[in-house]
Amino acid sequence: MTIPECHGEVCITCSDQAVTVRVVELLPDDLAVVDTGSGREEVSVALVTAEVGDEILVHAKEAIAIVGRPQ
Repeated sequence: MTIPECHGEVCITCSDQAVTVRVVELLPDDLAVVDTGSGREEVSVALVTAEVGDEILVHAKEAIAIVGRPQ
């Protein structure tokens, strides 16, 4: 799978505000692929203990909180 690179304002998870996204795949080195609702992006999950299916709050490509877990 190819993850798009950030160019200007195209990356949702690079913006100046935190956004909620869903983890779809965990990768090595504390990284994860997330569904932004507009596509998939790679973010760091080094600060949280995320699982596939979790909704996480991301700011500047860094997960800062888990906001929901699947039941």
